Amino acid sequence: MKIVVLDGYTENPGDLSWEGFEGFGELTVYEHTPGDEIVSRIGQAEVILTNKTPITAQTIAADPQLKYIGVLATGFNVVDVEAARARGIVVANIPTYGTTAVAQYVFALLLELCHHVGHHNQAVQEGRWTCCRDFCFWDYPLVELSGKTMGIIGYGRIGRATADIARAFGMNVVAYDAFASGSEIVALDELLAQSDVISLHCPLTKENTGLICKDTIAKMKSGVMIINTARGPLINEPDLRQALLDGKVQGAALDVVAVEPIREDNPLLGLDNCLITPHIAWAPKESRQRLMDVAVENLASFLRGTPVNNVVK
Repeated sequence: MKIVVLDGYTENPGDLSWEGFEGFGELTVYEHTPGDEIVSRIGQAEVILTNKTPITAQTIAADPQLKYIGVLATGFNVVDVEAARARGIVVANIPTYGTTAVAQYVFALLLELCHHVGHHNQAVQEGRWTCCRDFCFWDYPLVELSGKTMGIIGYGRIGRATADIARAFGMNVVAYDAFASGSEIVALDELLAQSDVISLHCPLTKENTGLICKDTIAKMKSGVMIINTARGPLINEPDLRQALLDGKVQGAALDVVAVEPIREDNPLLGLDNCLITPHIAWAPKESRQRLMDVAVENLASFLRGTPVNNVVK
């Protein structure tokens, strides 16, 4: 059996091993695959693994031997699922692997907004503390989280893990999720009005694209902080820029943007009160190892005739 990994570098830049797949057949791993080489690299493979390399209907049609597509991520929009379904091809994703890592990263971002640790370290390194007349100084308001309210939009595994950490900081938690239940669940407008911090954890849909926009921001507290480790298009970026400039939003910290890699003209670049990191909340080695382990088990289950995590129903 021929197995091709089309874009293995992000999952495994060299600190993990692909050996779990080697026992299933002839394995070829490409770090990256340009769009014009996808079909030729797949060839007649029975199994392909992809993270962000698109698998279109045309690509599927070009490989009559293809039986299995493994997505090395939770989101599977890079695959034409309808074309796979029509051919009876299994498409398996990784439904959970980074829950702990992403929830932890939410607070890495939030604490940086609250304390500006990086900036103050740089100030010390530049000698500003050495020549300070007082025993301390700070350039930004410093924020204590205890007693404040975190609003979580999307109350699945990661949202709930984030809520647990928020409570450990002494925060109150409210959440909005059309499919969840619990005493912390409130209407979206209520969450917007109550929250000092809003953290996004919902999947991207047509209905919630641009969820954070001038209309919803208008319903928020002045001085709210916004965290996004979910999907960039949940935020209308020009609207958020204006709210950051106006001070309606005190600060934003984003691990995702609407177009990735970020474009030079992204409206959120260059703002002192907007932190942006390059989509790395999911990426600790421990998290990526879990992803690898699940991907191997997905393929093993398929070969046993009992596929799991199959998104093609």
